[in-house]
Amino acid sequence: MPEISGGRAVVLGASMAGLMAARVLREKYERVTVVERDVLPAGPEHRRGVPQSRHLHVLLARGTSIIEELFPGFVAEAVAAGATPADALARTRLLVSGYRLLQTDVGLQTVLAGRPLVEHIVRGRVRALDGVDFLDGHDVVSLAATADGRRVTGVRVQSDGGTEEMLEADLVLDATGRGSRSPVWLEQLGHGRPEVDKVQVGLSYATLTYRLPDGAMGKDQLMLNNATPGHQRAAVLSEQENGLFRLTMAGMLGDRPPLDRKGFDAFAASLRFPDIFEAVRDGEALHDPVGFQYPANIRHRYERMRSFPEGFLILGDAICSFNPVYGQGMTSAAMQAEALRGVLADDRGPTWKRHFRAMATAVDPAWQISAGGDLVFPGVVGHRTPLIRMINAYLPRVHAAAAEDVEISTRFIRVADLVDRPEALVRPATALRVLGRRRAKPEV
Repeated sequence: MPEISGGRAVVLGASMAGLMAARVLREKYERVTVVERDVLPAGPEHRRGVPQSRHLHVLLARGTSIIEELFPGFVAEAVAAGATPADALARTRLLVSGYRLLQTDVGLQTVLAGRPLVEHIVRGRVRALDGVDFLDGHDVVSLAATADGRRVTGVRVQSDGGTEEMLEADLVLDATGRGSRSPVWLEQLGHGRPEVDKVQVGLSYATLTYRLPDGAMGKDQLMLNNATPGHQRAAVLSEQENGLFRLTMAGMLGDRPPLDRKGFDAFAASLRFPDIFEAVRDGEALHDPVGFQYPANIRHRYERMRSFPEGFLILGDAICSFNPVYGQGMTSAAMQAEALRGVLADDRGPTWKRHFRAMATAVDPAWQISAGGDLVFPGVVGHRTPLIRMINAYLPRVHAAAAEDVEISTRFIRVADLVDRPEALVRPATALRVLGRRRAKPEV
């Protein structure tokens, strides 16, 4: 255990971001308390505070490697609990921009499992840490701070029964997700609110869990059919835990997948490629379709604030939330936890300026991929820089090349799984390989 430098840290939210933050903070603080509004389940169950947990989740290669480092043996434990291990490309069928990308073993491990199972395992590991305690069934009332608002000194919480309690802390970290009240708290303390970048996608998605006949997906474990301006419907079908399969389908700009079986099937049949519909049409659906609405990608630019209270940090979806179709949420949270660990390792301590600079660097790759990629749709509202326009014109050329060149396919998946930064796709060696070949026509 690294040298302890602080007394007590309080983490707001037992989300994946909050759990990983608690693990990292325990390296520097004698005591870490995780406050959660929900009463946390004993097993891998859905809970009110994670409404998207009924939908398909994938732990990307970068997230898998970080969580394995933070919790050694995580992958083996997840597999023993029913999760499916996978290589990022060997058995992943990517149907993008009208092309089928070449598949190969790239040596990047991913984990296919529902969010409740992954969260349950990580939560169990955090609970087992000496010096970490959970205060679930408690909501946050407000921050406590010095009279001048320059330092946060703790947090006031309230139990389900209405009893208030003051938790004094050397550090308070907000990991309460998209519903975070940090902008309001900061304004109340005299610091104002952060700038907000917003990309309005009008996304709707729906999910069904299946038992599929043997061989329904061929040799593959996951199929992805992306949305394009000419085909605004997307879908991902993947193995999950215990031999089940989950299909999440999405429509852009108000196009909603139906929540009845007949309409859901018709939506699947309308996808640009027939692969996913053909895989599930003879499957056994285990419940009615479950829907979810996602209006916009949102990024709070805390790194641009002029002032901010010491003793208070923010992490996870409370900083930035992404289009769920890209499957980046848990991995981005892991990347931010990794960045927080680096900030804590600095002898100067976790100042807000260093923290938010590190968070901006950690968040940038996923934001460029998802928010930037969504801006290819003319109806999506957001700021299109010349660079975004150039990249969105270039990516279909990458996909076309990746349908014929396994090296380009490999480079693409390394970026998509957040192992490499997006700039890797425009480096001269790659760009010449992409642009130097005659572009094949899309398959469909």
